[in-house]
Amino acid sequence: MKIDQHWLSDAIRKPTPNCDQRIDPKDISLLVIHCISLPPGEFGNDYIDQLFANQLNPDDHPYFKEIYQLKVSAHLLIKRDGNCVQYVPFDQRAWHAGLSHYQGRERCNDFSIGIELEGCGQAAYTDDQYQQLAAVIRVLLAHYPGLSPQRITGHSDIAPGRKTDPGDTFDWQRLFSLLA
Repeated sequence: MKIDQHWLSDAIRKPTPNCDQRIDPKDISLLVIHCISLPPGEFGNDYIDQLFANQLNPDDHPYFKEIYQLKVSAHLLIKRDGNCVQYVPFDQRAWHAGLSHYQGRERCNDFSIGIELEGCGQAAYTDDQYQQLAAVIRVLLAHYPGLSPQRITGHSDIAPGRKTDPGDTFDWQRLFSLLA
């Protein structure tokens, strides 16, 4: 696995319109771990791709009526089987963090990479996801000098009180042991 022109070589590319230029494309200094499932608690469908492409049909599920107009994205999604989908090149700003702050800095989208895990925070993440997440993070750490293991955080940590992902079932110790 490698990064070529800010795209992960092993990921399926599904570019989204929900991104823009970073204020400083060289300021990539935070990794934010998220989780997502659509509908909540359901896995293995195309609804995440549809949400990030602004093509989610509000009639497909009652929950979608609340979210189908959101303009959101992440750089990368790691599915339950470990496969990766990349929506935004890493040098661009994905719209994943929303109102956020980290170590005194606001607007985390400006300087972070957002990685979604297909999950819901109540179900355990898969071995494939942990292995793939660690592999992806190792490649990102090698490619972007502003990143470090100390600058990996959860969405819940940059948007406390507003977000809870990746949730209590995410095993941070396991991730960091895989990175060691």
